Formats: sequence, structure tokens, C-alpha cells
Amino acid sequence: MNIQSLFIDFVSTFLIVFVVTLIVTYLWGLIFHATGAVDWETSFRMAIIFGILFPWIDARVRKEQEKKG
Repeated sequence: MNIQSLFIDFVSTFLIVFVVTLIVTYLWGLIFHATGAVDWETSFRMAIIFGILFPWIDARVRKEQEKKG
């Protein structure tokens, strides 16, 4: 797995997690607090963490599978 594919995996994971977290925090605030506020900090934080973590785990799994055959 090369740097370009890791970067593409990071960006796609980042965008998916970011959008989903935006929607969830907006709906959470709207339903439980009656304010439709988005928690931007949590959205960016989770997107960065999962954007790094998921591609890294996927790369490790692929590497182990290639070792086994």
C-alpha cells in the first residue's frame, strides 16, 4: 500500500466521519436540547482520529494477509 492510496483512504474516511458526526451532533442538539447547533470541535476531532486510524488498521490487515499468502 503506497502513500497515495493511504491519503485517498484518509480523505474519504475523514469526509464520511465528518459529515456523519455533523448530522448526529445537529440532530442530538435539536432533539434533546431544542437547539440545532453543530459541535464542530467533536466533528473535526473524530474525523481526524478515524481518518488516521481506519486506513492504518486496514493497511496492517492487508499486510498480514499478504504475508499469509
